[in-house]
Amino acid sequence: MDERYTAGARPLFRDRRDAGRVLAGLLEKYRGQPDVRVLGLPRGGVPVAYEVATALGAPLDVFLVRKLGVPGREELAMGAIASGRVVVVNDDVVRGLGIAPEVIQQVAEREGQELLRREQAYREGRPFPEVAGKVVILVDDGLATGATMRAAIDALRKLRPYRIVVAVPAAPASTCRELAALADEAVCAKTPSPFFAVGSSYWDFAQTTDEEVRDLLRASPRSRQPAGSAPGLTAAAVIRAEAIPVEDGTPADEVLFDLVGDAHLVLIGEASHGSSEFYAARARMTRRLIEEKGFCAVAAEADWPDAYRVNRYVRGSGDDSDAEEALRGFERFPTWMWRNAAVLDFVGWLREHNDRSGCEDRAKAGFYGLDLYSIYRSIQQPS
Repeated sequence: MDERYTAGARPLFRDRRDAGRVLAGLLEKYRGQPDVRVLGLPRGGVPVAYEVATALGAPLDVFLVRKLGVPGREELAMGAIASGRVVVVNDDVVRGLGIAPEVIQQVAEREGQELLRREQAYREGRPFPEVAGKVVILVDDGLATGATMRAAIDALRKLRPYRIVVAVPAAPASTCRELAALADEAVCAKTPSPFFAVGSSYWDFAQTTDEEVRDLLRASPRSRQPAGSAPGLTAAAVIRAEAIPVEDGTPADEVLFDLVGDAHLVLIGEASHGSSEFYAARARMTRRLIEEKGFCAVAAEADWPDAYRVNRYVRGSGDDSDAEEALRGFERFPTWMWRNAAVLDFVGWLREHNDRSGCEDRAKAGFYGLDLYSIYRSIQQPS
């Protein structure tokens, strides 16, 4: 049995999708292998599994596990029922409490109906994938005690896969060791010590919805493509999985702030050079990040001395009387990117924001250029 995990400082995954990309890097040896199947444990494990399956070029599906609670003491598991109608029983609990077989059957039938309902909702008519003789990578968004994953391993064994690989972004080192003894391999991207909770490994640990699970399963590759053909994910599927609904090009505040998390740097890509709609959306997002997230520097693809003239104006230390005059320095490429109506409005707003804040000069938001088209003028630029 193979076991790989790394200890270290508290991990910082942006969200489950980010964690999945990290985890996929540790599973690189399975990339392109035709007999690999990736199964995510709903709901939180599916976004992680989606990224793993995408990176490896493997089909993605779900593997559901429901606890069989002791009647009257439902928090105590006497077994579990899993995808494929596989039932596993905890013999110690059953013998210790003298639970009759018909009681187990009744609970299994009830939980099996709920499991079937959820499977139908997620798979939308697709059959359970064939896993016999396959390498199956079981993915969750993290482990604490590992009880659910243990049940999943036990249930999956009955379906006779060739190899079971447990893969999670975060878990206690002790849990990873225990699962490495049960599975054929355990891959834990991070093993924080002390381990407090799975959610503490994420900036964004919002609950995964049933709709998100369905969307990811729809977007994932169903089967391996023939050699030389297009990749399993179509362009439309990738866009469908990644796209965020926006109004006037700007995400809602809660979406924008979730994307940013606790990041200190935010890159707003210029995918639409010359588009007034893009300039306006960029300005709106930047305003919200300054107002609500406390960002204090705007670094632009612009000539440094020209941008620094704007910086002095917005911080109240320049000689220009208004925003239009402060932007007159932009005479070289890319002039049209910065001397336009959207930037004019933004620079005026930034000056007003700094004036209203009443902060010391060092705390005011600034405007800086990243390019040095004119090094001699840059040397002569006053501080």
